[in-house]
Formats: sequence, structure tokens, C-alpha cells
Amino acid sequence: MKVGSSRFLIVGAGFSGLVAAHRLSHAGHHCVVVDKRPHLAGNAHDSHDKAGVLIHNYGPHYFRTNSQRILDYLSAFTGWHPVDYTIQSFTEGKFWPFPINLNTFEELIGKPATTEDFERYLAANRLDIPDPKNSEEVILSQVGPRLYELFFEGYTLKQWKRHPRDLDPSVCGRIPIRTNRDDRYLSETFQALPDKGYTHLLENILADSPNTTLHLNTDFHEAREKFPHDHLIFTGAIDEYFGRKYGPLPYRSLRFEHESFTAAELVPRESISKKTGFWQPAMQVNYPGKDVPFTRIVEIKHATGQKIGATTIVREFPDDWNVSKEPYYPIPAPDAAAAYQKYATLAAAETNTTFIGRLATYRYYNMDQVTGMALVAAEKLIKRFA
Repeated sequence: MKVGSSRFLIVGAGFSGLVAAHRLSHAGHHCVVVDKRPHLAGNAHDSHDKAGVLIHNYGPHYFRTNSQRILDYLSAFTGWHPVDYTIQSFTEGKFWPFPINLNTFEELIGKPATTEDFERYLAANRLDIPDPKNSEEVILSQVGPRLYELFFEGYTLKQWKRHPRDLDPSVCGRIPIRTNRDDRYLSETFQALPDKGYTHLLENILADSPNTTLHLNTDFHEAREKFPHDHLIFTGAIDEYFGRKYGPLPYRSLRFEHESFTAAELVPRESISKKTGFWQPAMQVNYPGKDVPFTRIVEIKHATGQKIGATTIVREFPDDWNVSKEPYYPIPAPDAAAAYQKYATLAAAETNTTFIGRLATYRYYNMDQVTGMALVAAEKLIKRFA
């Protein structure tokens, strides 16, 4: 039901921006959505590469949720391809099941084991740290030094260029530790990918947004002057919004190396993949070893279910960030949180701007969480501008 007709400028055409525009436009408001990139969908953008493989252009995006409300909302714009996301870790010369589970433990000891065997091992090896203060402590308190060093220490050092002891417990603590044979990467009740991709999903959201226009290749500062508006919704980096008044916040960036293979080129690797049409044995293989410069290789075709002879792998290299690069990850550490708080104080005083999304709130959010944040923010603005 239409309740108002205000003008909103929305910076960012990813989940946050387009979901907010959709809800506001259905309440009778006019929305202009801008993005500095030449495409919509933000970091969730996917497309077909030269080999015809549907890839995630900015790293893998694994949709999952426990929220029926979010699932119902997004299901109006996409069908789903169910996926049990499974990954492995390659270290000490072999592939290991990961996250850590009973199968991982059997690889460690070289023989069959039971859940009770694994629980006894953990009880004997985990460190007594009742209140873990950082990522190193949280893993040591769960599995002990051997498994921590095998899977977490090197990977985290490469990913964040900080030692796990200098990062919040949530960084490593979000990875489940299981004593059964459940080898799924994630634990949410619903795990799936949009059946035609994220870009298609968000194109459908935009198509169902009346009185909404999208302008790509458009800078935030240019848009602010060009498009008159009653309220601004900002989904970019919060320090950029304020001209980095207190200096740039710390981020980690990424560099991707893509490599495609024909069906014929995959044949010699069958002993590794054990699956026709794939280069590696799982959707994602982590490389925690300090002697390997990348953190993981992703072969997203395992998850998308695309029926094609060729495949594409993507090696992911963590990268130092500067203002000329994309900020992918806010740094989850106490010093970074303190730096962000200065900008959060400024943001709280901006009565005509709403900040939503990972970069605008300087916090790691999943796609369902970002969607929920955008829906809540839009409902508040609908009431305010009624």
C-alpha cells in the first residue's frame, strides 16, 4: 500500500541497496540507486566466464539462513538449488575433511574411530581457557594445539595478516567443530544458491521496484550532487562517506586468479577429483600452509550444479588494502573496532542518512543478515516518511 512519495538516493546496488529500494518503492517512494561498478549485485555479482562457467566474480557467496522471513522474501524473486556446502583442507601433502569432524580425526590418527574416541582426544588435548579472548584461544580451548596449527594458524595469518591472538574470537570461532561425521561447512537450516544466480535474483528485485532507477558507473559524490533527495541510504565504506576524516579504516582486500579447463584437460586429474567434470574434490579447498601464497581454491561449479564439460577454478590471494582497491573485509580486531567507533559517532548524528550493510556498519554480515537489515531499515523509513 502506498503511503508516501519522498525521494531516496541509495548508494550501492547490492543486497542492501536493492532490497531497501524495493520496499520503499512499494510504499510509494521514488528511489534512485547508484553504483560505481558497471553492474548490479555488488560483491555477490556472478556471470558466465569465457569458458561458459557461471562464476562468483568477487569470491564465493554461500547463501544460508535460519530465517523463514528472509527466505520467504527472497523466494519471491528466485528459485533455489539446494547445496550442502562441503570443503576440504590441503595440508601436509593430503586433503583433509574440514571443518574438523570425526572423519578429520580418523585422518589424523590413521585408523577408524568413534565419536567417543574423538571426544576423549579433545578432552585430553584442548586447553583450559574458560573465557577465550581471541581467535587463538577459542580454537585451542576447543581442539588443542595440533589441530589449531594444522588448520587455523597459517590460514588466519595469510587471510588477515594478523596472528589469531590479535583477532576477535568470532573470526575462527564461527567455524564449527563436530565430533560426528557431519562435514558440511555451515550449520544453518536452509542452504542453497539462487538457481539462476545472484545477479538474476537482484535483477528481479529491481524489476519489481516501481519508480526506481539504477545508474551504474556513478560515483557517490557525483550522485549526491546530481540527484535531489530527501534521504540518503549509504551502503559503502563508512570512512569513505566521511572523507576519511579520522584516517582510513583497516580492511583486507583480495586478488583472484582464474583458470579454466576443458573436459579433456580434466581427465588426467580424475584420480584427484573422483568426479567427472571437476578439477578438485570439493567446492572449496583451503590451503593453510604458510608456504602457499593463496588461502583457497574455489571451484564453484560443485555448488551451482551447472551441467557443462568445462570448469573454472579461482585461486584467492589475500591482499593489503589501500584506497585504490576494493575493501572486502573489515578487520575484526579491537583496534579496528575503536577506529570505527569514531565514524559510528559521526554516523549517529547524520539524521538524513541511513547506513546499512557490511562496509557501512564495519561488521562482517552474511547475505541473509544484510537482507534483514535492509528490510528493517526500510520499514523504519516508511513510517518516518509516511
